[in-house]
Amino acid sequence: MTPERFEAITGRYPGLRVALLGDFCLDRYFDIDPARSEVSIETGLAVHNITGVRCLPGAAGTILNNLVALGVGTIRCLGIRGDDGEGFELHRALAARRGVDLSGFVAIPGRHTFTYTKPLVHRSGLPPEELNRLDLKNFTPTPAEAQDAVIAAMDRVDADPAGADAWMVMDQVDVPETGVVTARVRERLGRLSASRPALPIVADSRRGLEGWPAAHWKMNAAELAHLTGRSLGDLPSVVSAARSMAMASGRPVFVTLAERGMVGASAEGAVAHVPAHPVRGPIDVVGAGDSVSANLTAALAAGAELPEAMHLAMAAAHCVIHQLGTTGTASVAQIRERIFSA
Repeated sequence: MTPERFEAITGRYPGLRVALLGDFCLDRYFDIDPARSEVSIETGLAVHNITGVRCLPGAAGTILNNLVALGVGTIRCLGIRGDDGEGFELHRALAARRGVDLSGFVAIPGRHTFTYTKPLVHRSGLPPEELNRLDLKNFTPTPAEAQDAVIAAMDRVDADPAGADAWMVMDQVDVPETGVVTARVRERLGRLSASRPALPIVADSRRGLEGWPAAHWKMNAAELAHLTGRSLGDLPSVVSAARSMAMASGRPVFVTLAERGMVGASAEGAVAHVPAHPVRGPIDVVGAGDSVSANLTAALAAGAELPEAMHLAMAAAHCVIHQLGTTGTASVAQIRERIFSA
């Protein structure tokens, strides 16, 4: 990628409109100072004193954070939250981001706001140590009225002539049908994909993409192996499987390979492999996949070719994994430095 091409692609980001559909969660960090530790008089157990609390958007919200860091002009959030304190904090954290449209982000009474609580112990000169995480999730099916609200929001974006230059769909929940991207929502997504074949729709699911409609599928090697029923022990086998899947679906496929980089295949069968950048010191891989999703979506919306989008995504992931104790982001300036100063 030349500097001129980099500027042409990223220069379009401020004018983009991206629809971000999926499971937004609250990442709540408790910063713990071990010098202030105590022992409970009542129980005899250790007490971790919290000296700071940080509330950030997580899951689909991490993708949003990366889109904001890239300077994407408008991000239309489509999802649900609980009508609870965590939901208030999540809504406030999202609303504080530049360019965020929350008209499709709905509060649902009786549902928990999806929350990851992450206690971090901070010791001088050492990376933060994460203690056992405390999660708040829903284990019952998403109510019909919540699904109706999400689908209505999708309809509004689809009907708007200036609705979205690209969609990113993030399915984060562990239990099927308990989050935003239910079977009904996937059916609506399939109709959107069929009616707009040129529209970039990047899709990622924690449980894999089996049964999903055609879209720009993003997955890891294990998920690809599960979908294809093939053993994918080396790079050529990954390339072959990704090419076959992309040609069969008529949409691109992206496969992340950790330290081996990423493989991308077009619907026409063209394949690219972009290696990962060498690491430099301690890393924290949390959020790396979300930075890849955000950068693929923004770059494709801005007219990048598949290999160009992949180069941008891998540079962003390299920036993110070196941000310790937080779910990081990468700006255009950071990505530029990574690519052209390497």
